[in-house]
Amino acid sequence: MTRKLNPKLKEETPMQMEQRGKIARDAGILLAATDGQKRNAGLRAIATALETNKAAIAAANQADMKRSQEEQLGAPLLKRLTFDAAKISDVIQGIHSLIELTDPLGATKLSTQLDEGLDLYKVTCPIGVIGVIFESRPDAFVQISTLCLKSGNAVLLKGGREALETNRILAKIINEATTSVGLPANWIQNLETREDVTAMLSLEQYIDLIIPRGSNSFVQYIMNNSNIPVMGHADGICHVYVHEDADLKQAVDIIVDSKTQYVAACNTLETLLVNEKIAAALLPSLKAALDAKNVHIKGDSATQAIIAVEAATEIDWKTEYLDYILSIKIVPDLDAAITHINTYGSGHTDVILTTAEPTAKTFMTLVDSAGVFWNCSTRFSDGFRFGFGAEVGISTSKLHARGPVGLDGLLSYKFKLLGHGQCVADYASGKSQFTHVKQDTSCPV
Repeated sequence: MTRKLNPKLKEETPMQMEQRGKIARDAGILLAATDGQKRNAGLRAIATALETNKAAIAAANQADMKRSQEEQLGAPLLKRLTFDAAKISDVIQGIHSLIELTDPLGATKLSTQLDEGLDLYKVTCPIGVIGVIFESRPDAFVQISTLCLKSGNAVLLKGGREALETNRILAKIINEATTSVGLPANWIQNLETREDVTAMLSLEQYIDLIIPRGSNSFVQYIMNNSNIPVMGHADGICHVYVHEDADLKQAVDIIVDSKTQYVAACNTLETLLVNEKIAAALLPSLKAALDAKNVHIKGDSATQAIIAVEAATEIDWKTEYLDYILSIKIVPDLDAAITHINTYGSGHTDVILTTAEPTAKTFMTLVDSAGVFWNCSTRFSDGFRFGFGAEVGISTSKLHARGPVGLDGLLSYKFKLLGHGQCVADYASGKSQFTHVKQDTSCPV
């Protein structure tokens, strides 16, 4: 249906967005110079402010929920949009976990003595200013902003318009909380319209990285319309392949968890591949378990010959449902399963269920995805569950960061060279010689 533009939305002109980009860059430079204790103080202030303002946040979220229900938006989106007291408590807990993580900035990753008195260090630093475009998940707003703060990055956030009121109040609370402890103002900024995003994409002089979360077509649109580097988080077309020797009870439990534990997540199972030698033994009990969870099953002709399900089409293998729908295909062997996943998958998370380690090794080597798992649920593909203190997103690209993007994915590095008057001419003439001795020392500056 056609959505009405909320009269409260205020579009930014390109000039206004350019000014906001400059403000973010300047705030990012100041933020990068803060120490870990100061940034942790900001995180504690955010956690306290969220607790104090729970009622106001929930009221804003209820306004968003009411509007979205009136617009007859689907159940999966409404589930993502919900930000009640329980979810607020969860993100507060996540912030405290983030505080406990080691300061990621200023860590020495390499130390080499080029010559006596000439020492080279590779040291972690923030990326700078990050623009994140994400779905209607207020919990993601908090997770992304706090990860950026911990890693010293300024951030421009554009959430789904369904979360308009919730994101507004969260941005205000976070900004006020962090400035109260002496962190730079406007290191976090909330964008509200598509026009904001369009203007942001042209600000390569101020923004260092764009992280879009959404469909493949959306990510490609961002890549094709900006000169800013993009860390792509595309569709979550995740698979589970059940090999002929899989434990049947374990397989049912893992498949049901992968599909139904949180159906609106990008790491939810969408296509199940079953080896033909185990299909007749597995599918009836699996269907009963999925029926109990109200999962609508689609299947290829071989699946339909075993259980009564709707016919699957070519489109189903390419679809991220984010709903209680599962497509099933029976395959002759491991190679066919790998080929299907590498053809139709989105490079997110794929699982093999088998009791044979060599089979698992082949699958995990040849499947070209950010996450490849053995005998466990796709739902483990998550920054918090990996111990990253939440995530900015799950990258399906291969450069810079891949899989759940936590603090490490928000870092760059710089080379610091500490000398005592050395000149290259001395080395070119042979007067001085490089030693290139590896050292185990931290950069002193």
